[in-house]
Amino acid sequence: MNLPNKLTILRTILIPFFLVFLYTDFWGSANAYVAVAIFIIASITDFLDGFIARKYNLVTNFGKFMDPLADKLLVCSALIALADIGKLPAWIVIIIIAREFIISGFRTVAADNGVVIAASYWGKFKTTFQIIMIIALIIDLPFSFMHYINLALIYISLALTIISLVDYMVKNYKVLLDGSNK
Repeated sequence: MNLPNKLTILRTILIPFFLVFLYTDFWGSANAYVAVAIFIIASITDFLDGFIARKYNLVTNFGKFMDPLADKLLVCSALIALADIGKLPAWIVIIIIAREFIISGFRTVAADNGVVIAASYWGKFKTTFQIIMIIALIIDLPFSFMHYINLALIYISLALTIISLVDYMVKNYKVLLDGSNK
């Protein structure tokens, strides 16, 4: 097993630890910071595994399957937990997760037809803002202006989720119609 795949597995293993610290009060208010630290480490492994795999030509079928799954598990777990503890409206989480299912469906149909749908810049911006939003909502700094910053991050993440979905659909609708991407 190569290093990128080990990083992907590490990201998946970190998810339950992240959730334990997010949900429990074992270390009091420090739990939020431990949860954020774990989330940041897991998010960094997402960047590193792809970078290393591409740079050193270590791309594997396991990595192609497990890397996006691990990413979705990490972000969706965080979003669902944040909705559960009242820091994020459930309807926003539903839209974000629905987008992930739709894009995964597109990619599955495309792969069945030998077409690869690469990540777009909109998708990367979306992921970046979702990660920043999750971190900000977990830390929940006690400054009055943070409420507005958190709201802005939530709605920017939501807008980028919708924009990236529309972008994927417009660029790849032919995958559903005739199995091609042209």
